[in-house]
Amino acid sequence: MNAKTETQGSAMDTIKLMLSVVILIAGIVGFYLLEAQPLWMRLLGLLAMVGVAVAVALMTDQGRRIKAFFSSAKTEVRKVVWPTRQETLQTTLVIFIAVLLTALFMWAVDSILFVLVRWFTGHGG
Repeated sequence: MNAKTETQGSAMDTIKLMLSVVILIAGIVGFYLLEAQPLWMRLLGLLAMVGVAVAVALMTDQGRRIKAFFSSAKTEVRKVVWPTRQETLQTTLVIFIAVLLTALFMWAVDSILFVLVRWFTGHGG
């Protein structure tokens, strides 16, 4: 009995997803077929069709899982301790200094190697 219910739910989910895709395609086609209408009306109609398609898709099992995922993600973002402005500026300054020192070191190594290669190959002055 349980397998039959899962099959029926899965079949209904498939039908809902296909309906969602059909609604989305109809909205896109309508956007281009009604080119005589003002752009704002066509965009409003397209957005309405996208909203209906998303609403239908959210009624499926996959849609409910996606909705739960975004809800959990929103909860996790609230738990993040964001740095203060001063901490952000200090971290940026430390990174800038580290990059500058690394660049100077790489430039020095490159210059030394350039001089050595010129000296070994005899192209120096």
